Amino acid sequence: MTENEDEIVNRPAAEESHDDIYDDEGSVRQDFLTLVGAAITDRDVLFLRQNVARLHESELGDLIEAIQPDQRLAMIRLLGDDFDMTALTEVDETIRMQIVDQMPNEQIAAAIGDLDSDDAVYILEDLDDEDREEILAQLPFTERVRLRRALDYPESSAGRRMQTEFVAVPPFWTVGQTIDYMRDEEDLPESFTQIFVIDPTFKLLGAVNLDAILRTKRQVKIETIMHATNHPIPAEMDQEEAAQLFEQYDLLSAAVVDENERLVGVLTIDDVVDVIQEEAEEDLLRLGGVGDEELSDSIAETSRSRVPWLAVNLVTAFMAASVISLFEATIQEIVALAVLMPIVAGMGGNAGSQTMTVTVRALATRNLDIHNAFRVVRREAGVGLLNGLIFGVSIGAVAGFWFQDPNIGGIIATAMLINMMAAAIAGILIPLSLDRFGADPAVSSAVFVTTVTDITGFFAFLGLATWWFM
Repeated sequence: MTENEDEIVNRPAAEESHDDIYDDEGSVRQDFLTLVGAAITDRDVLFLRQNVARLHESELGDLIEAIQPDQRLAMIRLLGDDFDMTALTEVDETIRMQIVDQMPNEQIAAAIGDLDSDDAVYILEDLDDEDREEILAQLPFTERVRLRRALDYPESSAGRRMQTEFVAVPPFWTVGQTIDYMRDEEDLPESFTQIFVIDPTFKLLGAVNLDAILRTKRQVKIETIMHATNHPIPAEMDQEEAAQLFEQYDLLSAAVVDENERLVGVLTIDDVVDVIQEEAEEDLLRLGGVGDEELSDSIAETSRSRVPWLAVNLVTAFMAASVISLFEATIQEIVALAVLMPIVAGMGGNAGSQTMTVTVRALATRNLDIHNAFRVVRREAGVGLLNGLIFGVSIGAVAGFWFQDPNIGGIIATAMLINMMAAAIAGILIPLSLDRFGADPAVSSAVFVTTVTDITGFFAFLGLATWWFM
């Protein structure tokens, strides 16, 4: 046994910390990966139980992603019942499916029985219908019904994200009865901040915070201290909209209700943080035209996800090239135009991307709507005018000095001003229009904005040059 291995094995579990497996850059330490890899090869179950099983689910997820693909399932099999299945919710979908596809359904069912319902749904929702039903059939009836109900809700809805374990009591109970119930009942969530109040049909009446329970005498009835539920969330509501409610009203948890206002689950802040991160990543990827790409995807899968928008970009590039071809004679006469053309198009494209990014994010967070759209359009047009003047004059002076021709400088300065204005307006109007007609502006905006700035930039620059010189 090496000195490092001896140190890790014999260190008391209570002294373990985040820094034990991560280096200064936040990656899993290479020496730890080496020790884990050696333990898997040597089938050293004791080492894995002492140093891997004790990891937090997020740390275990990072470890699974960091080790070699052929080691992942071997490590899980060696850990057996000590493996925390929740860690699979912390890895990307491709790795999760590679692991789950190789696990027996009996093992998955046994592990899922120990998970919170929201984590169980997260794993089950990507399985084939046949495997999912086989796993559900092995679960206790009550748990099976809960999970099936959650899986029936649309993907990316609050119902899919909710936890079906919650504490609910009738309004006529006393505080003492409620406390005794929480002490004696075994089938309660591991942690919660609210107790919900329901009628006999499970219709949501209100909620009581735990601090109110602790501060109230035992004989007081729950209906006396309950308050109206803060923004109950319809189960069909999109998870991004639900996350916005949490952000707006600083919620720690919220009741999830069905179409009849009956309590069906609870959405908690830890799930909402995941939603916010996922939605932000999704918007960022879509702005780049790469869809739902994962780092663990194969070459073929990655290529397939990128090809469609590259093909669209190719078509729009031909459109821009066709504009250039209209002024072929002018370019042949004045070679400087060919040198300066990319500057006009490139600056316009960057300016349009800046405006488009701000607009798409504002639409996603509901900060931009019909009521303030005109003011924002006017502001962006002003920004385009000001930046066009600043960079137009600067580039015009450089181009005039470079080619010893003030006419060239004036033409590129004017074209820059026109294109920066067009870029700013296109960067906001295109996402707004796409959103208005139900298209996702994060997916479609970039290619259209780039097309507008390229065509406008080339046409303005070459058109002005043709008019002035020819």
